[in-house]
Amino acid sequence: MNANEFNLQEYLAVGVEQIVKDAVRTTLKNPKESLYLLKFSKYAKKGTEIRQKYSDMGQDIPVFLIASITSSCNLHCTGCYSRANHACNDEKPLDQLTGDEWDDIFGQAKKIGINFIVLAGGEPMIREDVIINASKHPEILFPIFTNGTMLNDSYMKLLYDNRNLVPILSIEGDENVTDSRRGKGVYKQLINSMNVMRKKNIIFGASLTFTKGNLTNLISNEYINQLHDLGCKVIFYIEYVPMNENTIGLAPSDAERQLLSNELDRLRKEYPDMLFMSFPGDEKESGGCLAAGRGFFHINSHGGAEPCPASPYSDINVRDTSLIEALNSNLFKSLRDGGILMDDHEGGCVLFEHKDEVERLLEK
Repeated sequence: MNANEFNLQEYLAVGVEQIVKDAVRTTLKNPKESLYLLKFSKYAKKGTEIRQKYSDMGQDIPVFLIASITSSCNLHCTGCYSRANHACNDEKPLDQLTGDEWDDIFGQAKKIGINFIVLAGGEPMIREDVIINASKHPEILFPIFTNGTMLNDSYMKLLYDNRNLVPILSIEGDENVTDSRRGKGVYKQLINSMNVMRKKNIIFGASLTFTKGNLTNLISNEYINQLHDLGCKVIFYIEYVPMNENTIGLAPSDAERQLLSNELDRLRKEYPDMLFMSFPGDEKESGGCLAAGRGFFHINSHGGAEPCPASPYSDINVRDTSLIEALNSNLFKSLRDGGILMDDHEGGCVLFEHKDEVERLLEK
């Protein structure tokens, strides 16, 4: 596909419309969830109109924002890229964005047409103040990527009362595989939380990190049936990003991406009451990497605006600027205009493969 002929705004708008339609379809037997999603479809349409107005003025607005609302985590998962990037640690975090500052960011996002904000960390459930503020913005859908170990009664009530908060639980496979990476007993906590949410008709999802070696298992009917029976309604397939040169071999190649794309079509037909998504998705189909504001960007817990969580570089802080100004930072503009995001690569993250070039851009 010629990137010059690719209409990114149209691509994203159609993608959002399809996501919302699929989500409504999967919740037809859940009146509370269906009612919210029908309302949200109107919010999403308005968001598309707002983004198109900005686009007509020469300013592209991404559909998604990823917000790492804390750098703290209560687990030490093997292979965690946040810890590898020193974006997550055990020390008490200093000078992180306050709940009110995140609330202002959510308000800004709404005004410029951003309808989806992923809450991440660290472990986002540590920041109950931020999640409560998020619940007050029904125009925005907040998938919360969590390890699932902090879902207490207070959180269950918050999730039940506010359907724009959708917990996405990270799970690696069966008990042995999950506990070997996340710690003994974590799998049972996840299963218990899933069963509680299923009984309360709270929509939740699962986050599955796929590598070159485990994808076949994660797309198997046997594994999907297990999650389906637990009440899981949303599955995110998250592409593994290498932490260093030693783990590049785990990164999926074009062959694995094509396999996933084909299998997603099959799974969506065979499991009509579930929603299947992949991230970052097919970069060739979407006209290149969507980071740095082309389709999404990342704000770290201290306010730094970064291309994506796997590329932790920033030259601007949202404490000092608006989201629009952050989108027009020198780093973001250089990445969007310089061709790196469109570059071919063998597998994994294009920004990881070009990290030396990204670092040089920061020096300009």
